[in-house]
Amino acid sequence: MDKKYFFFDIDGTLTDRKTGQVVPSAIEALKLLQENGHFVAIATGRAHYKAVTFMEEIGLENMVCAGGGALVYQHKLLHNNPLDTEKARAIVHQAEDLGYGFLLMLDDSIKVWAKNDRFREQVGERQEETEYVFDPELDVDQLDAIYKIYLSIPKEEEDKLTLKDTLGNLRFVPEYLMFQYDDKYSGIIEMVKMLDGELADVVVFGDDTNDLVMFHPQWTSIAMGNGAEVLKEKADYVTQANVDDGIFNACRKFGWI
Repeated sequence: MDKKYFFFDIDGTLTDRKTGQVVPSAIEALKLLQENGHFVAIATGRAHYKAVTFMEEIGLENMVCAGGGALVYQHKLLHNNPLDTEKARAIVHQAEDLGYGFLLMLDDSIKVWAKNDRFREQVGERQEETEYVFDPELDVDQLDAIYKIYLSIPKEEEDKLTLKDTLGNLRFVPEYLMFQYDDKYSGIIEMVKMLDGELADVVVFGDDTNDLVMFHPQWTSIAMGNGAEVLKEKADYVTQANVDDGIFNACRKFGWI
């Protein structure tokens, strides 16, 4: 059996979005893939600190995380790239001029920094565990690294932020826009080349539009049956929904387990 290099999205692919729990048959598939000598990793937009515990709990030791900006190999964090500093600063300045609150992720932790509490006043709490650090003297032009930006800008007003598309951005919840490293494709390539693997032997599994970036004709792309239609259209194969054993069935169909 030829060695394959598997990369799995987390939410909606490995986990049931309704419960947040990992699908049991997916865990079994990961175990069997590794026993058969395949390389298995996570590919997620989650920050390293947020994804590493999940990775370990499901029995993996490799990961492309932080939207492709960070690589973990055999439990070791190889690097964690921040956003382009000048572009990040410019977006924050424009948001301030427009009157929108912002939060900045400056390290690999649950902490976010801001000058004031405008973000929460405009949209409320972030929908995940967060430690807020307020510093009225915070000067974005003096920051060496910014890993994520959260802006309290409504979707219908995004066109006001003319610099929006200078950095990768996502809106997972209606209340705010998030800027983060958004290149899982390059992260996967970097990992496979480091392992002296062939890109044609890569297999990716995903379910949502943020996985479009890693669905590429160089390798095999598999969409979950519960996934977004636009992703299914780009996929090489559409398996069953994740809760209907989609990962396990696809791996069995192609003879990988």
